[in-house]
Amino acid sequence: MIPLTYETFKTKYKINLNQQQESAVRETEGAVLLLAVPGSGKTTVLVSRLGYMIHCKGIKPEQILTVTYTVAATLDMKNRFEKKFGSEVSERLTFRTINGISYKILQYFGELTGKSVYDVADKEIPGIIQSIFRTVTGNFATENDCKLIQTGITFVKNMRMGKTEIKQHDFGIEEFPRIYELYCKELKKLQKIDYDDQMVYALKILEQYPQVLDFFQDKYHYICVDEAQDTSKIQHDILALLSSKHQNLFMVGDEDQSIYGFRAAYPKALITFEKRFHGAKILYMESNYRSREEIVKVADKFIQANQNRHKKRMCAKKTAGGCVKKIEVKNRKYQFQYLMKVARESQREIAILYRNNESALPLIDVLSREGIPYRIRNTDMTFFSHPVVRDLTDFISFAMNQSDADIFLRIYYKMGAGISKAVADYAINHNKGEHSLIEMLLEECDLSQYSVKQCRSLLTHFNNMLHENAGKAIYRILHYMGYQEFMDSRNMDQGKAEILKILGDQSASPQEFLHRLNELKEIMSAGTTDLKANLILSTIHSSKGLEYERVYLADVLEGVLPGLEEPKGRNNSMEEISLYEEERRLFYVGMTRAKQELYIFTFENGSTSKFSRDIFGISEQRRQPVSNLKNSSFNRPLWSGLK
Repeated sequence: MIPLTYETFKTKYKINLNQQQESAVRETEGAVLLLAVPGSGKTTVLVSRLGYMIHCKGIKPEQILTVTYTVAATLDMKNRFEKKFGSEVSERLTFRTINGISYKILQYFGELTGKSVYDVADKEIPGIIQSIFRTVTGNFATENDCKLIQTGITFVKNMRMGKTEIKQHDFGIEEFPRIYELYCKELKKLQKIDYDDQMVYALKILEQYPQVLDFFQDKYHYICVDEAQDTSKIQHDILALLSSKHQNLFMVGDEDQSIYGFRAAYPKALITFEKRFHGAKILYMESNYRSREEIVKVADKFIQANQNRHKKRMCAKKTAGGCVKKIEVKNRKYQFQYLMKVARESQREIAILYRNNESALPLIDVLSREGIPYRIRNTDMTFFSHPVVRDLTDFISFAMNQSDADIFLRIYYKMGAGISKAVADYAINHNKGEHSLIEMLLEECDLSQYSVKQCRSLLTHFNNMLHENAGKAIYRILHYMGYQEFMDSRNMDQGKAEILKILGDQSASPQEFLHRLNELKEIMSAGTTDLKANLILSTIHSSKGLEYERVYLADVLEGVLPGLEEPKGRNNSMEEISLYEEERRLFYVGMTRAKQELYIFTFENGSTSKFSRDIFGISEQRRQPVSNLKNSSFNRPLWSGLK
């Protein structure tokens, strides 16, 4: 194959790039970091660069490894290259995820040494985690527990954490270090590995067996990496080793869009790229082709507040226009009412983006009741097994059957009545299953004067809540039956209770509410892929890499987005600053999904997000806790007041 000139290459393959994009395409030697702002055409540049390397520089396709973040991205990249440059060359290129190349390293090691490679445990892992959790804690693992444990395991292995670091880190799960230790031992006993272990063992092999490292270095002279901001510490270490011989490592990413810290994404590797790779070049693609000028200006100004980033600016290539507007509502309930009005009237594409999946539940509840079509991306079922949700539904279930010993044992100490374990056990053991366990406490047990008073009050509340809508029942549980104080004492997620309260207002009775929760769980589990629907519901994480004509950022509240308080003063740790900056990056990613219009909610009750206040220049209000549900509007159905 005779190499083409760049001009001939552009003409033949209809390559149309700006100056920054061309510089990235033609920089093929050495370590290069390309920082690409949202909507800057990074995939187009990656594909064009591969074509340029082959057709202009004469590099053999077999010597190029392109690493993508997901299997879907791998297929997309390969398809786009094939469409542009043909299948003959495409088949000679290697497109893999980091797990894919790790598997190849393990496979080659096995062939070279004759040692067997452990199979990947996939279906077995949930059962292993549940069994270990039961052994360590004495409790059954919920879906929420299992997710936290699996996320923690991934974090530990991808960050290459040692025992001391594991003990010092908060994984949000009881006895995590012990669970992790037993998990690793169980996999070893079964002669299995998980997907994270593929990378752990691949790195060990590359470090300890030079002949394996030599093989892959001789095979791949050029390594290209997409979505580098999502790459973990161990993945960066693997890539650094693989490229250490020829030094041709091309990474494309943007630390401003790194939002997977909980999965061990390691944006620090981008910030310190020049220190790690001697003579490295930093290139920029700062032109946004996606969003209107007003959106780009606001988003760029917002992200400049982060300290741990390269100094770059995002500029719009689309003409002036579009909008960034605030929608002022009284509280969260009115936000959902507004969005339902938007959903009913929508005649074109609309995306409602939010941080947590539960933010979609009040909308899904009413959308499904009214038969309004929608699309939802990547639902998460852990809301239904969250401790706050389980506790509040336990209170309601106990009201319906006040002799249920199992439920009583789960909630007796959460009522603020000073009931001891011994007293609770006595009531259960002496109850024939015919009477209320609280009545048993009052009649048979020697309670303090305080406990007698509280138990009488609880008995009244349990009986009365059965005759009111579920929203009022939840309010009663929170504010008159001790559960709010229990949550406060343990710093539990207040937002879960608020979502339940909003959902409860749609049900005429607690019994109907429990039934509806089960229906919503089934609806969320099934999901919907109605491609004709104009309405898209998605977390910001799931919307990354996508774009929409009109975007509504919902639940932009203090404690939700951002989920952390802003570090102030001089004594903040780097970890505190890093965590808060990821909150800002998440909001930035949400903003830059919008092509034409961006709408952000603000709230009258003082819970408006710091991020919204910064954007719209709103003075700081006295914050009302998310848990304060006393506004009378919470007693109205979600669809009331809208025509």
